[in-house]
Parts: sequence; structure tokens; C-alpha cells
Amino acid sequence: MKKVLVLAAFVLASAVTYAGGYRVSLQGNKSLAMGHTGVAVVNNSEAVFFNPAALVYSENKFSVAVGVHGVFSNIAYQNTETGANARSDSPMGTPFYAYASYQATDWLAFGLGVYTPYGSTVEYEDDWSGSHLVNNIDLAAIYVQPTVSVKVNDKLSFGGGPIYVTGSVNFNRNLNRTLTDLDGNRSNVTIDASGVNSWGWVASTMFNVTDNLHIGATYRSEIILEAEEGTAEFENIPNSPLTPFENTGITASMPLPAEMTVGMSYSFCEKWMFAFDFNRTFWSVYESLDIDFENPAIPDSKNARNYKNSSVYRFGMQYEATKMFTLRAGYYFDETPVRPGYFAPETPRNDSNNFTAGLTVNLGERLQIDASFLYSHFKEVNASYDYYFENGQAVPFKGTYKTNAFVPGLGLTYKL
Repeated sequence: MKKVLVLAAFVLASAVTYAGGYRVSLQGNKSLAMGHTGVAVVNNSEAVFFNPAALVYSENKFSVAVGVHGVFSNIAYQNTETGANARSDSPMGTPFYAYASYQATDWLAFGLGVYTPYGSTVEYEDDWSGSHLVNNIDLAAIYVQPTVSVKVNDKLSFGGGPIYVTGSVNFNRNLNRTLTDLDGNRSNVTIDASGVNSWGWVASTMFNVTDNLHIGATYRSEIILEAEEGTAEFENIPNSPLTPFENTGITASMPLPAEMTVGMSYSFCEKWMFAFDFNRTFWSVYESLDIDFENPAIPDSKNARNYKNSSVYRFGMQYEATKMFTLRAGYYFDETPVRPGYFAPETPRNDSNNFTAGLTVNLGERLQIDASFLYSHFKEVNASYDYYFENGQAVPFKGTYKTNAFVPGLGLTYKL
């Protein structure tokens, strides 16, 4: 069983809009509108994800927050030396979240969250110049997280709980750059795995320095998804003893990396709040994208990735304009975890600048509408993937990538 799988060859809930690698940074409309800050913010049950320790300071006995984001992304590739070019044709992604929290006593609160921090849908035109690396991929990882929050005193609290993850993947690529059947159709393979499950955990703390200044920290553990009953289906294979490809089972594993977030929030002038989060994602666990075929006649697929740990710097502001409207805006800078020479088209991520805005509309004392908008602009990059091999020889795949994404979001919050 390899360190990471062909199963991990994905982007997020739709190509290119999230944190580096294949992380999806869309876990709440209130928080996203403020630059995806939230580790030191007490707003509603979105704290189940951002900082479970904050739940015990909620002003509401019961709170529910649900929402969805629509991801419209674009990847443009061009090789000026060969004239090859392509654009991703990715359908709209719809990452979602649902949180609930309950204040049991003055010192004890419970929460439950269901959210999608990893997942992707990316499609290129069939048989494009990089089809030997990827044609299309569709991956989803859903987290279910029960939590508990305990108040030590008015200054300090702790929170956390287990995380159950279930995931699936469907991935297609051509076998190499030239192999076809007698009719000229490119030989390809589709990898499929579903019902891949695992466990992890989350732990957090909140420290209230003053009534207006809060400091928070959250650690989410690494989770390894083991795919032991996946399938590989081959198409357009020439009838030759030199091409022993036939449908078979696969085994592989993929890492969902650990991450640590620390931050602060400060309320001032009665209606304003500023928040800052620093996130560190431990991508170094993603060393290779490999797959083992059960049929020993089929050579295993090994693809180096060698990611590095990366950071995200998030800033957000909130202004309570009126009793009905609360306005938010933010910005975050997201470092790529991809090293030079490892830039593969299934995760075309470079450093990105991300701009956010949104608002909450209070429809009475209990119901709120939360809206957000994110624009992600990735730095144009001329990069290559140098670790694809044919006949024992390295065949680099290089070009210029331009990527961006637009992400509107809408949610509801209900509280008692």
C-alpha cells in the first residue's frame, strides 16, 4: 500500500478555488465573507468547524447553520513551444456545510458538523496534450464531526471530538501519450473507489483576554483514507501480449493532511470587529500519487508529488450596520504546497490572492440569511511536471497555467 494514491489526484470541489493542494476552504458563509477567519470568532454554530471551544460562549441555547457554495472555476493551459493549449470544462462544484450546537449548561455545550473540506471535479477535453496525466477526476470527502465544548472559566475553554470521514473518487487518464486500439481510439483507464472510510479528531481552545479580545487555536488531525476495494477499468486496449491490461482491483491510500490554525479577533467602536487567522497545513505527507493493481501483469503506477507544508494568512472585518444588516469583507493569501518540477495538471495550484465579501440579513430574532462571495486569482505560472516516465525515460510536461474562480455562497442560520 503506497503513501498516497491516484485517488488523491484531485483538486477541490471544483478545480481551483481553495487552499493549496486539494483543500476546500468553504466551511461557512459568515466566516468566508470575513476572509475565512473564525478560529477566534464567536458567531454561531459555524464554530463547530472553526473552533469547537467557542461553542460554550454562545449567547444562544440552540443554533443551526446550513449553507452551500457554487464554485465556477477556470483553468487555462498553454505550451508556447508546441502550440498545445487546453481549458478545463469543470461542472459547477457545490461544497456544503451543516452545523448544530446546543448549550447544555453554563459550562458545557455540544455540537455536530457535516462538511466537505476535500473534494474536486475537474474535466479536460479528452485526449488533450496532458491526457496521459489526467482527463477528468471527481472526488468527494465528507466529514462528520461531533464535538463537546467545556468552559474552565470566563477566560478559558477547550473543545474537540472525533471525526468520521467517508470518501469516493472516479479518475480517468490515458495510459500513455501514444497507445491506441486498431481504430485509433486512445487507450485509457478509469479508477473508481467508493465507501472509503476513516477516523480522525479535532482539538481546540479559546482564551478571552478581555471582553473584546479573543485568541483561539484549532488542530485537525491527519486522516489516511485506505482504498482496498477499488476497481480499474481499461478501454481501447490493443489485442497484444505486449499490452496485458484488463479490468482488475486496486489498492491505494490518500492523505487528508493535518492542519493547525491560530488567530485572534478584536471588537471595537461597538459595531466593528477585526479578525486574523494563520493556518499551517502539513502537506509533506503527500509524497507520491501511487496505485497498486491486483493483476501482477499490470505495472503499478507511481507518481511523485513531494508536497511541502504551506501557510494561509487570513484577514477579515465585520460591521453591524443596522439591526437588520451585518456587513463583512476579507482577504487571504494562500501559499502553494507544490514544489518546482512537480506541477501536475490535476492540481494546478500556485500562490493565490483571495478576496471575499458578504452580509447577514436578520429576518427577525431567530432567522438569518447569510451570503458570501469569493474571488480567487492564482498567480500565472510557467511550470512543469518532471516525473512522468515512458520506457524508463523522463518525459516532462510543461506549460503556462492561468486559473481563477468565482464562488457565491448562501446559507441560513436559526437560533433560539
